[in-house]
Amino acid sequence: ADGPPAPVGEIYAFAEASRDGTGKFYEGREIAQVMGHRGLFWLERDERESEEGVNQALEMMELKATDRIADIGAGSGYYSFKLAKLVPDGAVVAVDIQPEMLEFLERRKGDLGVVNIETHLGKVETIELPENTLDSVLLVDAYHEFSHPKEMLDSIYSALKPGGRLLLLEYRGEDKDVPIKPLHKMTEAQAIREVEKSGLRWKTTKDDLPWQHFMIFEKP
Repeated sequence: ADGPPAPVGEIYAFAEASRDGTGKFYEGREIAQVMGHRGLFWLERDERESEEGVNQALEMMELKATDRIADIGAGSGYYSFKLAKLVPDGAVVAVDIQPEMLEFLERRKGDLGVVNIETHLGKVETIELPENTLDSVLLVDAYHEFSHPKEMLDSIYSALKPGGRLLLLEYRGEDKDVPIKPLHKMTEAQAIREVEKSGLRWKTTKDDLPWQHFMIFEKP
């Protein structure tokens, strides 16, 4: 059910928090609680490929070898290290707000000898990256936890080059068979409504993955 409307002139509304929720609402959606760095094992679980079709998702991104792509909410770097192989002449900017995640990622980078991943500490309201510097931004099952989605989307819009893309993966909220808590899923309609407020434009949704929407937005 939709949450309370935001007061006039306000971006967010507030109400009593539901289980797994924060009590903060954006465009009628309650923002989910954040999974902390203790969730590393969930991010690195063996079943992730079969549950999410990760390799298929990577193909669907259609990245160029020279692309500069930001992995927002990079966590353990599960996607960052796979992306690094796809952009050998470009770079992956792994952004997270938890230093513990970035420390883990840096250690792994050294162990694997990966040189085209840059770790970057963001904030809850901004990715803190320069304007017009990114070809793509990837958000995998992270956006629904953003405590400041409007501000984050605005900062993503700013950091993307004209024609740059936001690749948004979220568990399908319309699908009761996707075994994820409701607040950690999003419907396509809700995602489009929220993201387009930033000025990004929805281009297409690819629903070939087992559990997730793969949505592509573009900066005009």
